[in-house]
Amino acid sequence: MRCFAIALLMTSTAALAQDAGGVLKRASAAMGADQVSTLRYSGSGTGGQFGQAYRPDKPWPKVNYSSYERQIDYAAGASSESIMRSRAEPTGGGALPITGEARAAGAVNGQFAWNAGASGAVPRQAAREGRLHDLWITPHGVIKAAQKSDAKLKFVTEKGRSLAAVSFAQPGAVTATAYFSDGYLVERVESRMPDPVLGEVAVLTTYSDYRGFGAVWFPMRIQQSIAGSPVLDLAVKEVQVNASVELDVPESVRTATERVAAEQVAPGVWFLGGGSHNSVAIEMKDHVILVESPLGDSRAAPLFAEVRKLIPGKPIRTVVNSHSHFDHAGGLRAAVAEGATVVTQQANKAYYEKAFATPARVAPDLLAKSGKKAKVIGVADRHVLSDGTRSVEIHKLRDPLHTDTYLMVWLPKERLLMEADAFTPPAPNTAAPAQPNPYHVNLVENVQRLKLDVERIVPLHGRVVPASELYRLAGKGV
Repeated sequence: MRCFAIALLMTSTAALAQDAGGVLKRASAAMGADQVSTLRYSGSGTGGQFGQAYRPDKPWPKVNYSSYERQIDYAAGASSESIMRSRAEPTGGGALPITGEARAAGAVNGQFAWNAGASGAVPRQAAREGRLHDLWITPHGVIKAAQKSDAKLKFVTEKGRSLAAVSFAQPGAVTATAYFSDGYLVERVESRMPDPVLGEVAVLTTYSDYRGFGAVWFPMRIQQSIAGSPVLDLAVKEVQVNASVELDVPESVRTATERVAAEQVAPGVWFLGGGSHNSVAIEMKDHVILVESPLGDSRAAPLFAEVRKLIPGKPIRTVVNSHSHFDHAGGLRAAVAEGATVVTQQANKAYYEKAFATPARVAPDLLAKSGKKAKVIGVADRHVLSDGTRSVEIHKLRDPLHTDTYLMVWLPKERLLMEADAFTPPAPNTAAPAQPNPYHVNLVENVQRLKLDVERIVPLHGRVVPASELYRLAGKGV
C-alpha cells in the first residue's frame, strides 16, 4: 500500500510538471504566493543609476543605498519604492547631491505613475511601464503574472541541475522567463522591459538565500542588472507579509494632464515649460529647431502639438539633445517618429542609432508605430545651424562631472543660453552657498572659455533667469 501511495505521488508530481500551470501551482504552494496579497520588504545595499551613465559606453553610476523599502499590492497592481541613496563615485547623473544622501521615491498604480517629493506627488507617466515591470518580476509577482497568462514551459540543464523555465508576457509591461529550482523557488528572472530611450532592454534579476516568514518564502538577497550593468544588490533585512500598504493614487496625479506652457523669450523663440523638464522652440525660415525632447511619448506628443500650434506650417526638422541621460533623451524616439533629425554629442551617435533601431515590442511606442528610420548627427565640439538670418550655435561643455556628452545651445543675436542640469535656477532670493556647486562653476568656466556674452539662461529645468544669477551662485560675481 505504501509503495502504491509513493508511486501515485510520483505520478502526480510528474504530471503536474508537464505544463507551465503545474509548475506554477507547485511554485505557488512552495513559496506561499497564493497567501500573499500585499508585501513590504526593506534592506540596504548598492545600486546603479539606470540611464544616467557618464558616457553611453560606461556602466550605470554606482550608488550606495543606506535604506531601501518596497511596498506591493498585487491585487491593485501597485508598487512603491523609497530609497536613501548617496554617490559611490563622483561622475554621472541621477539627481544625487555632490555629498550626503537624498531620498528618491516613486510609485505606480495601474495606469498612473508618480514620484513623491517634498512638495507632493509629481506625475511621472514615462516611468509607468518600467515600474510595472519591476512589480511583476518580484518573486511572488512573477508567479501571479505567469498564472494569468498563456505561459510556456521548458526544462533547462545548468551545471548538472534541471530547472523549470516558465515564459510569459504581461501586456505592455514585461516579457519574461522565470527559472525555478527543484524546490520550486524562483532563482532568477530574465526579462525585457519597455524603455523610452532603448525601446526595450534586457533585465536579469536573481533571488537567493530564501527564508520562511510563516508559510511565505522570500529571498534575503536580490541582485539585478539592466543592459548588463548592475543596478541593485540588496541585502533584505525585514519582510512583512500582508501588511498595510498605502498606494492610493494621489488626486493630483489622477486628474493631471500633460501641460505645455509656452513663453516667448525672444522673437521666434519659445520657452516650453509646464512640467519637470523644459524645451525650447526656435523658429527658422522654413522649419523649427526644438531644443530637447525629454521624458517619453507622453511628454513628446503634447510638446510637438504645442510647437505646431505656435509655429504653424513649419515642420520640426531638428531636435537638439542636451545629453544622453534618459530623462532628457526619453522623447527622442518620438522625435524620430516625427521625422526630425536628432543632433547630439558625437559620443552618443552610435548608441542612439542602435537604440532607435531596436523595436519596442513589449510596449510599442510612437517610433515603433511610425516605421521611421533615425537620422542622427554627432557634434564634436561645435556645430552651427543657420538659415541665413538666425544662427544657432551648439557647443560641448568641457570637464563636467555630470556627463561627458553635454551640449549647450547658444543664440548669439538673442544672447540666450540653453543648458540642462549644469545650472537649475533655485527659488528667487536664494542665498549663495558658502561652497559653490561645482556644476555651476564648470558652466561659468565654459561660458568664459567660449567668450559668450550671455544675457539670460534658458534652463531645461526651472525658470528663465538673468545670467547674473548663475554668476552670483557660482561665486563669480556679475
